[in-house]
Amino acid sequence: TAFLDGNPPERLCAPIAERVEALGGSIRTGSPVVEIVADGDRVAGLTLRNGDTVVADEYVSAAPVDVLKRLLPRPWRRRPFFRQLDELRGVPVVNVQLWFEKRLETSLDGLVFSRSTCLSVFADMSKSCREYSDDRSMLSLVFAPVLGTDWLEASDEAIVDATMRELATLFPDEIDRDTPLRKFAVVRLPRSVYAAVPGRNRFRPSQRTPIHNFVLAGDFTYQKYLGSMEGAVL
Repeated sequence: TAFLDGNPPERLCAPIAERVEALGGSIRTGSPVVEIVADGDRVAGLTLRNGDTVVADEYVSAAPVDVLKRLLPRPWRRRPFFRQLDELRGVPVVNVQLWFEKRLETSLDGLVFSRSTCLSVFADMSKSCREYSDDRSMLSLVFAPVLGTDWLEASDEAIVDATMRELATLFPDEIDRDTPLRKFAVVRLPRSVYAAVPGRNRFRPSQRTPIHNFVLAGDFTYQKYLGSMEGAVL
């Protein structure tokens, strides 16, 4: 596995934005789309929350599947291609970052897929990312699946406590529930990647759509990866 050498907004998003602007394009933030304006089998424009309309030759949607379903023009929703999106839904995920007082000697340099029932993947960023390089470990973890317990409503402390219990089973010689932390951060995502439950793969749409000037992007579209940043990009 590989990591950026810093945080994604600075090391990934900013260079892309700079390249777009250098080629004469513009980046608009804080301008959410509220409607895809249809003209038969074409997109005629996008209506923004402030009332502006954006018109282009081609349109690419990188919206999560739940957002896309809300934006689709009503006539399109009856088409089999778009109706299959009803079988896909995003699931809640909690991202947890833990800064330890010590270095975890048995953690790896890379992304680890966990055998835990709560922790999906994690990485010791002090070993995997230059920006976080330190002699003390910083773990970044995906706390999922969160179905069955309303973890989105739980306190940060409760989520960290549950995370530490799971880590104690993964690092029994280095972590227990009382292992001291310098600090922690908890980020809740009410709708994240699509739920990869059995039978869902056949409902993932292609990137090409029946709409002539409308293309789909994102982790839920059909490609060889599951819902992930890698799938969304590659």
